[in-house]
Amino acid sequence: MAKVCIHGEENMPPQPSLYLPCRLDKETLEVLVKAMGGPGSVTYLMERHLKPEPPLLRYVQGTGRVLEFDFRNCDSRDLREQILAQLQQGRDVVFIPGIPNRDLACLSDVPMPFMMHLAALHITPVPVFVGFYRKGYVRVVTEEARYDTAVVDVLPKLEPGPLAGDRVLEAWMEASARHYAALPQLKVSLARLLVEGMRKHAGVRLEDGLDDTGIEYGKLLGVAMALARWMRDNIHEPRVGVLLPPGKGGVIANFACILAGVVPVNINYTSSEGAFESICRQSGIKSFITARPFMAKLPQFPWPPAEQIIYIERVLKGLGMAKIATWVAFAKLAPMPLVNKTFHLDARSGADEAALLFTSGSSGEPKGVSMTHTMLVGQILQMYCKVEMGKDAAVLASLPIFHSFGLSVSTLMPAIFGIKMVTYPSPLDAKRLNELIEKHRCRLVVTTPTFARSMLRRATAETYKSVHYFVVGAEKLQESLADEFREKCGVKLMEGYGLTEASPVVACCLEETGPTPEQPFYVQAYRRGSVGQLLPGQAVRITDPDDDSVRLPLSQQGMLWVKGANIFNGYIGREELNREILKDGWFKTGDLGSVDLNGMLSLGGRRSRFSKIGGEMVPHEVVEQAVEGFVTPPQGFTGRAVAVVGVPDPQKGEALVLLSAVHHTQLSNELDAIREHLVASGMPRLWCPREIIPVEAIPVLPTGKMDLKGCHILAFEALGLPV
Repeated sequence: MAKVCIHGEENMPPQPSLYLPCRLDKETLEVLVKAMGGPGSVTYLMERHLKPEPPLLRYVQGTGRVLEFDFRNCDSRDLREQILAQLQQGRDVVFIPGIPNRDLACLSDVPMPFMMHLAALHITPVPVFVGFYRKGYVRVVTEEARYDTAVVDVLPKLEPGPLAGDRVLEAWMEASARHYAALPQLKVSLARLLVEGMRKHAGVRLEDGLDDTGIEYGKLLGVAMALARWMRDNIHEPRVGVLLPPGKGGVIANFACILAGVVPVNINYTSSEGAFESICRQSGIKSFITARPFMAKLPQFPWPPAEQIIYIERVLKGLGMAKIATWVAFAKLAPMPLVNKTFHLDARSGADEAALLFTSGSSGEPKGVSMTHTMLVGQILQMYCKVEMGKDAAVLASLPIFHSFGLSVSTLMPAIFGIKMVTYPSPLDAKRLNELIEKHRCRLVVTTPTFARSMLRRATAETYKSVHYFVVGAEKLQESLADEFREKCGVKLMEGYGLTEASPVVACCLEETGPTPEQPFYVQAYRRGSVGQLLPGQAVRITDPDDDSVRLPLSQQGMLWVKGANIFNGYIGREELNREILKDGWFKTGDLGSVDLNGMLSLGGRRSRFSKIGGEMVPHEVVEQAVEGFVTPPQGFTGRAVAVVGVPDPQKGEALVLLSAVHHTQLSNELDAIREHLVASGMPRLWCPREIIPVEAIPVLPTGKMDLKGCHILAFEALGLPV
């Protein structure tokens, strides 16, 4: 039988009040009403056409104390008077959310128009967070009746004032993050979760697109166990570098590290010598796992000395087929207590470091992000709450494992939940990626807009028939690209937002909800230009971009702060920076954003990607998008066409220049045309680029993000400015 826990009873005001829950069922309402003093002192507020589930509806209607209103034909002043009359008679009023159309594991069952309407009553509400949770690992956060535990959290009554909807949503978010972080599932070790998941789904396969070979998860686990035992005997350092792409070798190496209790440091194998030295210095690693065939493909990489390199194929060959076969049998058949004793699965969990990743260094030296067990488990469960994969579904795993999405969602999530993993060592080979998607009927594909554009040019109308979730991130999705995908392939590109520091996904559009003839009310889950709702168990707050101490309403654009179990605790060795960006569990992302009353996050760009020109903040990305939509790249062109860079200007402080990979002649005429287009589209002349700087290509990182540091160097070199 489901258990309902109530929190925050001390927050219930002594005087009758209006209570706003984010959702309810009969059981949670009964617990709430009991804490309020019993059903005799409560009146229920309910929208006539947005009914709750039948048991709750019967319970409420059976009391005979229901204020019904018709949202579309309601006089706010009249409804306000009815509610105030109930309060004056000594009755609390509880709003009863119905069941709108919404996507999986959304925060609230209250559509945005209702939030606006309830806020416009100007009756200060008491927010109530209600969360439904399951005991296992499959969809731990649910909005359905099939839950094991429900939490009812009565939050402090809001202060009187405007924008009550923003403040209610913010309170719900913070409660959601707090209760998600307290789930016992997040305390488990990643090693245990991996072993249990791969044993349960031993017959599911990893398909390696490099050589079209596959390996079942049961056998893969056994090989990883064999390597892990070797590592325990031969590696006596807390961390080891991993220089391998997505594929059998990269997955086995990472899983072996986790089983051996050694922290894998997946290193960007396209790093410069300086960046590689910085990563090694910061992490303290002295041993590196790689493969000779992979090394041969990257002769320019500053490989460490041979005595520091562990060749994975040599180690596995040295162990011998018989020993590996024994470990495969052990992985499949040994009792879990014996597996636990052999690998000490629970020796590290919670706040212990599970992996170390480094930021891309797009705007400076790479920074080390220590990924704890809680962060990775929390993120994996958050993501799995939001997707319906089903039997025989597959995930395309082509993002590098040194990218946090490549590690947490592309590599760990499929193994834990028994989803086929289709690996390929490069997100750049668009033709081959399309072949793999079509061949293995991939359901989830995640990449960047830059890589997606290349894939589209090599796709047919049939390529993405199996794809249900095609998500892009790391840079702004251009509307023209989204339109092309829909027209050519019938695929809707969904936009997401993440950071290495968040493991990485903060928000994502995954489903398009809308009205139906049966249910006209819905909680919006997709909006063009938005990066979607937060994943469950995360909260955001907005502050003034120039003053962290000044809080802004969620709906007003400002500096975006994020909180949740998936958020890191600070960069390694960067205590001074950590004090600036981490406050009371909140992480300052450096991005500007706002949240609407559906919980949909919209980004305004990186704070660092603004220039202050004549006292006005000018967003680089907005100008880039406008120019990208105007220019016509030559036939066969792939990649980004332009990039905006801010440079010093003696009169106005800064000026914009346009790096262009498509303009090489008649630059003056082209610049005039671009300026005319920008002004005609409503942009101030102040936002127009001062000049065009032709380049061979716009620098892009292996993850698909624009290389901001590289763009900065190109612009400053061309203008003869000190870099």
